[in-house]
Amino acid sequence: MEMKLELIAVPVTDVEKAVDFYVNKVGFHLDHDRKVSKDLRFIQLTPPGSACSITLGKGIATDMRPGSLKGLQMVVANAQAAHDELASRGVEVSEPATMPWGIFVYFSDPDGNSWAMQEIPPKQ
Repeated sequence: MEMKLELIAVPVTDVEKAVDFYVNKVGFHLDHDRKVSKDLRFIQLTPPGSACSITLGKGIATDMRPGSLKGLQMVVANAQAAHDELASRGVEVSEPATMPWGIFVYFSDPDGNSWAMQEIPPKQ
């Protein structure tokens, strides 16, 4: 059985601030922004090159506390380059941390949902 993870709900307080952060600072692509009703707005954002997207908006992830999503991870070709690009866009990002299983850079969105970017080490 094949399964593909394609959408993760991210709980946020301020939808406009979150969209600005993910699109203009982190570089995600805005795929959809649909207001379905006064109580439901669906926004889908995708990291460049990813098959998995995130969703946020009004009426989305209402059973999750904003900032409670921890440990989201993306793979990048070069952690230092990813660090430098995010820092140049105004994202508070950690210095690259080298571990046996990769080089990691960490950041959080305005609500505190946390992300890691991993540069996978070459196979030996």
